[in-house]
Formats: sequence, structure tokens, C-alpha cells
Amino acid sequence: MATILVVDDDASIRRSLRRILELDGHAVEEAGNGSVALEGLADRQLDLVITDIYMPEMDGIEFVIRFRDLHPDTPVIAISGGGYAPKEFVLKDASLIGATTTLSKPLTLDGVREAVARALPAPA
Repeated sequence: MATILVVDDDASIRRSLRRILELDGHAVEEAGNGSVALEGLADRQLDLVITDIYMPEMDGIEFVIRFRDLHPDTPVIAISGGGYAPKEFVLKDASLIGATTTLSKPLTLDGVREAVARALPAPA
């Protein structure tokens, strides 16, 4: 079982990801944007972070940069449905600044499970 932080301003996306991840036995924490997600992260151990790119206050790109400073080895999955730039561009940017893998919205059950399996280290 992994502890996974889901960061997305859309409560329905967070709720859907929580259901998928908990069905697979993971513990899930949630945050509505990057600023909230960073609160207390220096002292917490996470196994994986899933973050949206387009969010208010602090977007996913800035969040990943700051998160990497605190936890350089924790895998990150960046997700996006697009916004002011096509999702392909922002997901590529997320990969360049440290996201382990990316997913395009709309998310699928199989897509989420495959991305989580790729991002998490294999059990010892």
C-alpha cells in the first residue's frame, strides 16, 4: 500500500482518483491546489503525488518544481485536460521539470492504474 497525494482544484477529479486508488489499497490525501499541497510536505513521507497542471494560486508546474526541492526521489504523475495551452505542451513541460509520467484528461480507470504502476517502485 502506498500513500498518495492527489492535487487538483476539481473536487470530482480528486474524488474519482481517491476511489480508484483506495480500491487498489492505497491511502489517499487530497489538496485543492499546489499551495495547500505544499503545507507541511517537508515533514511528510509520500510514495507518489498526482497533480493537475492548471490550478488557481499555484499551478502544477510550480508545485512540481517546489515539491522536487523537498522530495527529489518521490514519483510525480502530472495530469491535464488542457487550458490556455494544449495539454500535450504542458504535460511535456511537466516531464521536463521532473514529472515521472503524465496522463491526459479525461482520465480512465485503466490509464490511472497503469500510470500508478509505472510510477511506483516495484515491491521488494
